[in-house]
Amino acid sequence: PYPDRAAIMAGALAGKGLELAWAKDPHEAFFLEIQGSGRLKLPDGSVMRIGYDGQNGRDYVAIGRVLIERGELPKGGANMDAILGWLRANPAKAPEILAANPSKVFFRELTGEGPIGAMGVAVTPGVSVAADPAYVPLGAPLLVETTLPGGAPLKAMMVAQDTGGAIKGANRIDLFRGAGEQARAEAGAQAAEARVQVLIPVAAAARLAR
Repeated sequence: PYPDRAAIMAGALAGKGLELAWAKDPHEAFFLEIQGSGRLKLPDGSVMRIGYDGQNGRDYVAIGRVLIERGELPKGGANMDAILGWLRANPAKAPEILAANPSKVFFRELTGEGPIGAMGVAVTPGVSVAADPAYVPLGAPLLVETTLPGGAPLKAMMVAQDTGGAIKGANRIDLFRGAGEQARAEAGAQAAEARVQVLIPVAAAARLAR
């Protein structure tokens, strides 16, 4: 296995010239890994778009769950803003909490359409979702019924076009909401129950019923 997050934070990759950019906020950079893609605002005002390029082979551990287990955050209160608030308020403890997730995601600069999902095509806000391909085939159309942060109901046709280190099992999907402040807020607070129906051709359904 490749070095884990703790080793990388300690300098395991230093001096190799692998950096695309330096983050002003290491905690926002951490959540950029969880989101899998994003936009970097550079000092000259220009924007660099980056997307997933690889991972260090370590299992993903949700630091929100770690904070709840340690009594640092209340159960049900580990959304992105709450975790960011805790990390910034506890700079001495933050590195240990970040290192509790040994998984490290690496990025590449994106040009053209994007971000790019696991199928090698650009994902679409409000349409693309990440799912576990062991249970939901990539490219499968889905009828998704859920509630957005804030309570707005959502019922829409979507497509499984991506995967993710935290998206494991038959009962978990991740909605791609796009870019911008509203999308960031919705993505960071996603934690609702959902009803998901995988649509398959009639002929395939008939074969499964035999």
